[in-house]
Amino acid sequence: MINRISSYVFLQVTIGLIMVTVAVTCVVWLSQSLRFVEMIVNRGLSAGSFMTLTGLMMPNFLNIILPIAAFIVIVFFYHKLIMDREMVIMRAAGMSSFALAKPAITMATILVVIGYALSIFLVPASYKMFREMQWDIRYNFSNILLREGAFNEVAKGITVYVRDRTSDGQLLGILAHDGRIKGEEYTLMAESGVMVKTEDGAKVVMLKGSRQAFDKKTNRLSVLYFDRYLFDMNRESNGDAERFREPRELTIGELIDLDKSKYSGAGKFDVEIHRRIIIPWSAMGFAFIALASLMSGSFTRRGENRRVILAVVLAGMYQAAILTSISLAGKQGSFTPLIYVVTFAPIIIGAIVLASGNIKIKNNRHIAASGA
Repeated sequence: MINRISSYVFLQVTIGLIMVTVAVTCVVWLSQSLRFVEMIVNRGLSAGSFMTLTGLMMPNFLNIILPIAAFIVIVFFYHKLIMDREMVIMRAAGMSSFALAKPAITMATILVVIGYALSIFLVPASYKMFREMQWDIRYNFSNILLREGAFNEVAKGITVYVRDRTSDGQLLGILAHDGRIKGEEYTLMAESGVMVKTEDGAKVVMLKGSRQAFDKKTNRLSVLYFDRYLFDMNRESNGDAERFREPRELTIGELIDLDKSKYSGAGKFDVEIHRRIIIPWSAMGFAFIALASLMSGSFTRRGENRRVILAVVLAGMYQAAILTSISLAGKQGSFTPLIYVVTFAPIIIGAIVLASGNIKIKNNRHIAASGA
């Protein structure tokens, strides 16, 4: 009978977890996708590319959503069991606190495994693809991002205006301003031109135009007339167009073997390794916070709302403590052990609280037996 009850509870919390995860994921996806609406409206990004780009962000958010969704489901379902007196019946049937908590702990264990699969494999791969696609859209797809009759900011410091585009791809009435290098800004005007793609990125071959630059030191305007001019729209102001790789898109092996002398703020690369090790365990921490808050002490209808509020407050403090410890460790390596202390503290304390609940049940049974 106890196994049937555990299976029933596990099934209910699993179904609830799936529903809450889907709902929260949709909300997060909607809020994050608004960041890329500008690419559709102003840069001509296709719907398929938009869906792919936003979809690649989801594994990164699932690492955060799943533990919180588990906490919400556990609090809701176990609170419902208490309010419907089902928890009292289960206790009367001989189920200990750990037996009652076993379905939730099992679900949290599964989430820890899923979390490791996300942190170690899926998130680095998907986030790397997301960053590469985002980079390509911003810097390599300029030929499809130039809208007619509008000022197009194709890159930081580069603005291009095209009066018209012919059916064969020729650009008419081109105006381009390059402000990437401070103090060396210049403006190009050409009657016509054509976009070409090279190994170094997108370039515009301008025909019959002028290059105007204003020297602030001498207060003189210099004008260069040309029959043919090659305008590079991908060259960075520092001469290096190599994309900076963030810690989240590196594999564990790459983080370990990384030459940190090439990067500023190398601490964030070190803490990324610990973050990937520890973040999956937050699902277990949230689960024990919910279980310990709701299942400690006797079950009464009057005090259950306070237990729910306590669980929510503790969960908020737990999430804030994890983020704070990771931030501190990124700035100062000596704070790294704090990440592990903060993450595992609720698991240990929650297990002790549930164990003390078992002792109380046994003592109550002993007293009842003696009285009989």
